[in-house]
Amino acid sequence: MATSIIILLCFAIMAFLMMKNIVPTLAALPLLAVIIAFIGGIPFMGDNGIMSSVIEAGAIKMSNAIVALMIGAWLGELMNHTGISKTIIRTAAELGGDKPLLVTVLLSAAMIAIYTTVSGLGSVIMIATIAVPIMISVGVKPLTAIVVFIFSYGTGLELNLTQWTYFSSVTGVQMEEVKPFIWAMFGMSCMATLCFILISFKRDGLKFSWENASEGREKLMEDEPDFVKPPMIALLTPIVPIILVMVFSFQIVTALFCAMIFCFLSVWLLRPGRRRNFGKLMGYITKSAIDGVNDSAIGVIVMVGIGMLSAALTNEAVSASITGTVGKIIPSSVIGYIIFFSALAILALYRGPMNIWGLGGGLATLIVSMNILPAKAVMCAFTSCERVQVLSDPTNTYGVWLANYVGTDTLQILKKTLPYAWILAALGVIVSSALWF
Repeated sequence: MATSIIILLCFAIMAFLMMKNIVPTLAALPLLAVIIAFIGGIPFMGDNGIMSSVIEAGAIKMSNAIVALMIGAWLGELMNHTGISKTIIRTAAELGGDKPLLVTVLLSAAMIAIYTTVSGLGSVIMIATIAVPIMISVGVKPLTAIVVFIFSYGTGLELNLTQWTYFSSVTGVQMEEVKPFIWAMFGMSCMATLCFILISFKRDGLKFSWENASEGREKLMEDEPDFVKPPMIALLTPIVPIILVMVFSFQIVTALFCAMIFCFLSVWLLRPGRRRNFGKLMGYITKSAIDGVNDSAIGVIVMVGIGMLSAALTNEAVSASITGTVGKIIPSSVIGYIIFFSALAILALYRGPMNIWGLGGGLATLIVSMNILPAKAVMCAFTSCERVQVLSDPTNTYGVWLANYVGTDTLQILKKTLPYAWILAALGVIVSSALWF
């Protein structure tokens, strides 16, 4: 009993230190893993010691997710270098014509499509510097424009294959097993994005049609002198891996590689100057790989730390000492499940314990190992809470960058997004309870 209380106290202290940005997540996760393992009575040396079963085994525990993250980042950078992402955004803006609402909705749809495949701060900067000024040029307020961007980004991530590979590594539940939940969350996220746009237009007094909307936008959409648009069929690249996984049951890494091949062949074979393009595209592949690894580096290190924490919490010595205490906290009934995870979704903010990309990853692994709740229900509960983290967390690097870009602060973003994010999380938990209980 005393051991479990000490472990939970260490967990709470580290969560506090992370939320206050005193200890960075990259250092906190492996440090907490070693502390928990030591308190749990695991020896440092030996086959089942801290060095082998926690540090070494934990470091490669998320290997599938790490590979998927790097390959996904590689594909995303290839889309950026070939101009696919930029062309998708500009095509959406052109289709909107002189109607600010239509421009905003189409830009949002385009960004959702892009972020089903792409992720990372680099892609946010690249896309936002095109999309946000276009929205502002048609009369959308700067704060509203970046919040639309964040909603679109978060909605696209709902179908992002690299994310679901990570969630599977944490909980042991495969993406194939929770397809109904994924589509439900994606649909609700799309509706939340649309509701925010419509309410913002009404609240900000924006016109749904504006005769001067295209004037400022035309300058923003002028192509660079050396920019060559990719073929229209290449714009399907973001949805290729989704179709392969969701419809044809491809493995995620294979689907990402297939999308990369599709991107390369469509741009090479259908864009003018095939021979000249081949050498340039091969250069893009190399540069995209390097940029993709750089962009995913922090995510990889976080996954290594989460793997160590997961290995520590699921070690027999540790789990045996804390199962009884944790079992009294986690509800097993449907109503208790809904209330518990819906109410605590707010703790996904500031790198809190419900954030599956931090301490929540270890907590989810622990709950699954205890068999208190169905593994699918645990996965879906934490991914529902992830809506709060993705849309509202003031510590998100992309949120900080976007706020600085338009001259506001992340707390303004939090105020705009939290009501929607919390409702989304609660709805996700309710859908999960209907599916898995």
